[in-house]
Amino acid sequence: MEAGSLPAALELVAGCGAGLSPEKRAVLGASLLLLQRDYRFERVWFWGCIQGVRGAYYIAEGLGPDRAAPRSRLYSLNCVEWSLLPPATKEMVAQAEQLKGRFQGDPSFEYEYTEINAEDAERLFEDGKEPVIKEESRLVATIEQIDRAVGIIPRGAFVKTPLGSVRENRNFEGLSLTEAKKLSSYFHFTEPVNLKNKTLLEKADLDPSTDFLDSLEHDIPQGSWTVQLEKGGTVVVLRSLLWLGLTFYHIPMTKQYGYVYFGTGEKNLDLPFML
Repeated sequence: MEAGSLPAALELVAGCGAGLSPEKRAVLGASLLLLQRDYRFERVWFWGCIQGVRGAYYIAEGLGPDRAAPRSRLYSLNCVEWSLLPPATKEMVAQAEQLKGRFQGDPSFEYEYTEINAEDAERLFEDGKEPVIKEESRLVATIEQIDRAVGIIPRGAFVKTPLGSVRENRNFEGLSLTEAKKLSSYFHFTEPVNLKNKTLLEKADLDPSTDFLDSLEHDIPQGSWTVQLEKGGTVVVLRSLLWLGLTFYHIPMTKQYGYVYFGTGEKNLDLPFML
């Protein structure tokens, strides 16, 4: 969610029972503005918080002119001092998927491989590396997984230019209440997968400038999102049941929207059995 509208936005997603103390909100409001200045980001988003056993990671994302370009991610243990995270790689994500259990809250904590085959272990030892994963790498991979799976935006909030870059749509004035209650009105803000598999006939009704992402209506498993009206029906709130703790809000007929994650960084693998 946008750093500038953080206090009001956190109030709108507070129905999930998670949030920040007034002290943390005040500190974040100041430190995120300094972060934007120091790193020369065009925009800064507060991504959320991953709660560990001994501490919590507060995550921020820095954006440049092209909103679809890889985002710079930073974490803080106290909402004041921020550290830049390395870009996520396929290897990091694959390694993180092997790990189970809670985060510790210590970036230097090392996990031992529990399911590593002999070939990979031999290669690591030849390279002079021990078969361990640092928690910082797991943090990078987990943020990437959550963003890919449940990082969402309303339809029309961004437009794709003829040159291929993605910009904020200045003409976006929010979804109507009827449209805001439909999953098809929300897109995954990541590289599309299902869109590429659509036929030319299916693409005929799509606007290439706004419908360039995958919508939520075909997410697997079906039923992994809940749509609710809150604040007297003035706010539409979407919650992910796959990554518990991810909450998206949108005030219909306005430009106000965003998502935030407050959770343990663990995927709900039992969801297919719960639906």
